[in-house]
Amino acid sequence: MHIVVCLKQIIDPEIPPHVFQIDPVEKKQLRGRQVLLISDFDAVALEVALQLKEKVDGKVTAITIGAAEAVEALHTALAMGADEAVLISAPAFEETDSFGKARILAAALHKLGEFDGVLCGRQAGDVELGLVGLFLAEMLGLPCATLVANMEPEQGQMRFRRPIEGGYEILETATPFLATITNDESNVARYASVRGIRKAMRTEIPTWSAADLALDPAAIGPETALIEMEELFVPEGDIRCEFIVGESGSGKARQLALRLRELKLL
Repeated sequence: MHIVVCLKQIIDPEIPPHVFQIDPVEKKQLRGRQVLLISDFDAVALEVALQLKEKVDGKVTAITIGAAEAVEALHTALAMGADEAVLISAPAFEETDSFGKARILAAALHKLGEFDGVLCGRQAGDVELGLVGLFLAEMLGLPCATLVANMEPEQGQMRFRRPIEGGYEILETATPFLATITNDESNVARYASVRGIRKAMRTEIPTWSAADLALDPAAIGPETALIEMEELFVPEGDIRCEFIVGESGSGKARQLALRLRELKLL
């Protein structure tokens, strides 16, 4: 069973707030010297694929769209247990929107050949739109299960477990399929072993260009984007503290209610 996992490399979302910077013109986060890593939900998707591989002795391929430095994320995927990895890289690809990225991934999947399933994180850890997986399923004509925690084969089909309030619901579909993966206590991403890291760093990862995918960069670039980000900014917080006085608990409660009404919070 061959599972393809779509990954995205992002700036570490746990960086201190004082080093978080945004370019208001380009409407994107500035890299600076910040650490890059696999987006959290994509790492979870990779974990789910690896768990399935261990059950059925399957194959896992990791793919990502990015600049040359995105190969680091693919080396991490290989170190975690992926069998193969592919970097999809072209200058026009980096600034395209979710529609464009789905088109690029669809072309890459056609080039890969046969597969049984495609896994995407529920959303990226930077812009958090959560659209690429859904668009990709539509473009490939695949059944799509969203926000699932894990999966296992069942009589020629794939069975998914999706968290809901108070428990889980079970979904089934034929292969090939696409699923977006959410976090759950059952799919915490594993750490790469030292041996795995050493082996991964010696692995040469192929890079596919627009020509390799038979894509016209002019038809994929930012000027063709259908989604427009109007504004991106860091919100400014205004914290104030007021002490409510009163002779008794009920008196303080009354003063608090009056103050909240003044502030139009009640």
